[in-house]
Order: sequence, then C-alpha cells, then structure tokens
Amino acid sequence: MSGPLAGVRVVELAGIGPGPFAAMLLADLGADVVRIDRPEPGALAAGDPRRDLLNRGKRSVVVDLKHPDGAEAVLALVDRAAIVIEGWRPGVAERLGIGPQAALERNPALVYGRMTGWGQQGPLAHAAGHDIGYIAVAGALHPIGRSGGPPQIPLNLVGDFGGGSLYLVVGCLAALHVARSTGRGQVVDAAIVDGTAHLTTLFAGLLAGGAWQPERGGNLLDGGAPFYDVYATADGGHMAVGALEPQFYAELLRLLGLADADLPAQHDVAGWPVLRARFAEVFAQRTRDEWTGLFEGTDACVAPVLSLAEAQHHPHLVARATFEEHFGVRQPAVAPRLSQTPGQIGGSPPVPGADTETVLTEWGLGAHLPQWLGNGAVSQTRGER
Repeated sequence: MSGPLAGVRVVELAGIGPGPFAAMLLADLGADVVRIDRPEPGALAAGDPRRDLLNRGKRSVVVDLKHPDGAEAVLALVDRAAIVIEGWRPGVAERLGIGPQAALERNPALVYGRMTGWGQQGPLAHAAGHDIGYIAVAGALHPIGRSGGPPQIPLNLVGDFGGGSLYLVVGCLAALHVARSTGRGQVVDAAIVDGTAHLTTLFAGLLAGGAWQPERGGNLLDGGAPFYDVYATADGGHMAVGALEPQFYAELLRLLGLADADLPAQHDVAGWPVLRARFAEVFAQRTRDEWTGLFEGTDACVAPVLSLAEAQHHPHLVARATFEEHFGVRQPAVAPRLSQTPGQIGGSPPVPGADTETVLTEWGLGAHLPQWLGNGAVSQTRGER
C-alpha cells in the first residue's frame, strides 16, 4: 500500500458500523489494517463479505477469543501495531484480556482507539444503543424535519460516521503524532454522543445568541427559509435550493422568472410562507432535468436531488473520479485527496480468515500459528480475496 499512512500497522477488533468505517479510512490512506474476526459471524452480518465495502483494503485474521490462547494471539498482533480500533461495550475488551491496560503494558507507544455510542463513562455507558438514539440525546435529531412534523432520520451519517468514525480517526491520528514524538501511547475515547454534540457547535452559538429558534423548521438551515429548501418538480423529482447570500438569491429569482415579481423581502420571516408557495408553484412547472439544465453552473446555488445510484454518474463527480470501480463494484473513491501522498483503494473486502497465515507470517508470528488456532480456524475460514 502507498499513501500517507504507509507502514502504519492497525489492528481492528471486528465490529459493525463506525469502527469498520474508521478502519477503512485508515486503510484508504495506506495503513496496513488487519481485522481480527471471530470464527462465527456477528448478529448483523449478512450477504457476501466480499461486498462489504467497509472492509475494503483490509486483511482478515480469525482468532477464537474463547480459545485459551485467543487473548495472547490478539496481544501478540497488538505488540506489533501502532493503532488498535475496538468498538465493543465498555469492559468487554477487558474481560477478554485485551483491553487497553493489558495492551499498553506490552506496547507503551500504542494508540488504543475505542468506538462507542455512549462513551466509556456515564450513566448510559453500558446500555445498548444505535445511531438514532445517540443523535437524539446529543440534540442533533430534534432540528431535522418539517415544522409541525416529527424529526426525520438522516440515515446513520450524522452519528455513526460523522460524530463517530471521523472523530475516532482524528483522535487516533493525533495520538499517533504524540506517540511518535514522545514514545507514549494513550487511549482515545471516541463516543458518538460527544462527536455528534461537537458537530452542533455552530448551532449552540446561534442558540446562545438568540439567532436559533427551538421550534423545528423555523430557522435558516432547517427548512424554515424558503430559499434553503427542497422543491418538487413536474416529474416527481426534487431540486435543492441553497441561495443564502443576497447575490445568489437574486440569481435564483432571475432564473425562476420572478425577478420582477411582487414578493416579500428575502429575510421577511412573516413573508416566508408566500415565498415558499410561489417557489413551489414555479418549480412544479418543469421536470428535474429541465431545471438542472437551467441552473447548472450558475450562482443560484440550486442542484438536483440525486439518488445514490444517480450520483455515481453526475458529470462533475465523473470528472473528479469521485466514484471508482474496483473488484467489480462501483464505490466512493478515497477522500480527502493529498497532492504528494494520495491514498488508494486496496484489495477487495476479505472473507474472514482469508489472510491469517499470511499476516502472521509477515508480522513475524507464523511459528505460533498452531498454538493460537489449534481448533483449525484457518483452514475452515480461508477464502479468496
């Protein structure tokens, strides 16, 4: 692998969601990520593991953590790693004998990244949960939705991947920087509630300054403003409008044919219902593609709402190679882009255990393979990359 993290060894203790995404990002940037899978798939595992894109660029080792030598197998790999990513409930890794204290005693420069929803401490630390609950408690779910309606779920992008994975990666890389200069590792407690709350910093400031109303759908960026909203088109499609600045708003009116219309002022909140109704009426007169042709490349800040499949073929994203095809699957390319040491998508997602012998040999542990996996897990789980 090439990239800015080439040579950095990462051990990922298999989990779901934000932990695997964080490890994928490190792999995209060149790290040698070894995922430690268990012999039996998790409760949410489904489908062909070779299509689980969150595991792209990684290698898989199967370790039976119930085996008497399972913990030692993991710790021997951790001894040779710079970063560990673990996403279990607080205390689980400790009970298995592979928690941060045991790991750091053997590898003092280790960065031990812990990905949880509620964090390592607090009244809810040991409670089960998922993205929707974390962002609900963090205050990020409440503002999303229409006035008078319930909050709307923003997939699991805000919590799991925004407030979780990305904060875990930032924390691990910051701790790695310290470890390289001081030789001292540390634990990174990446809680989704913390990261999600941190994402709302702008709105905390607006709320404190009296510029944010607590009612859903009544603010500038939550669909309250008619010039920052989504409108249906004649063919059932939608256009996203984000004409916040006055010069962009003027261009929006011009292209909608409303430049000379008798309309309320842009920031006349009392007149927003009138503006919204007029915009909706005009947008409904043409198809999404017709509006796209009119607005694309202008400063009106209007864009078509594309599906996941459609986005892969948008001309701008095609020109930037935002999506690439690897191992027969079209998928998002590596981000962000570095000019001198760019990352790249590595191998296809492995079948659990496909790389056990190779990794242990490369990491200088091949001689211990029969001891660690005396139950024959290697031969039972080996698959094609």
